Amino acid sequence: MIYTKGKVTYYMEKSNVPDFETATGTIDYGFTNDYVFRKILQENNDVLKALICSILHMKPDGVEVTVTNPISLGETFSAKDFILDVRVVLNDGRLIDLEMQMTNEYNWPDRSISYASRNFDQLKRGEYYIDAKPVHSIGFLNFTLFEDNPEFNALYQLLNVKTKRLYSEKFSIHVIDLSRIDLATEEDRHYGIDRWAKLFKTKTWEDLRMITKIMKQCKKLRTPYISSTQTQ
Repeated sequence: MIYTKGKVTYYMEKSNVPDFETATGTIDYGFTNDYVFRKILQENNDVLKALICSILHMKPDGVEVTVTNPISLGETFSAKDFILDVRVVLNDGRLIDLEMQMTNEYNWPDRSISYASRNFDQLKRGEYYIDAKPVHSIGFLNFTLFEDNPEFNALYQLLNVKTKRLYSEKFSIHVIDLSRIDLATEEDRHYGIDRWAKLFKTKTWEDLRMITKIMKQCKKLRTPYISSTQTQ
């Protein structure tokens, strides 16, 4: 398996993939790798659904997710041709765009707006504007977007700057700062968003097994709550 980004080429031989239950030490290709991030979400529907439900504070029962821009995994991609974002449609029509961004290229606000706007332009000829489905752009960043106001989980929407009245609920941009998990609120922990961030940032097989075990236990309990004390 070959993945090329810029001048760097990653080789991932299927035969060399470690066994999840017995592997130890450092993980060669973590979840923050663009290719790995897309591969996991594209090939694991339950993981994709659980992640989206956690971010959007949704109960997973009855939710169905479909990737609308799947790529052929295992081929060679250039930085220009590789599709970074994962576009998803829910069974209620909502449109989701997810992307992992490790390096601050100082264009994320414009980039996320571009993605969200592209998805919002969804109506066909003869359809009513009121029928437009909500759009959510979800960015996982390994840097702080606004240094003067750091947040772990930030939600941006259209609103009146004077009265703060919400203009529309159909256009939302979510930014998860993987470098500031320490700023996670009680609500973030309640929905397990901090645990997803730690999972993405995991660097060793031992930590990966511990976190996934906790998340599976919470799923069996049919609750999104993941106590921070469980991994102390």
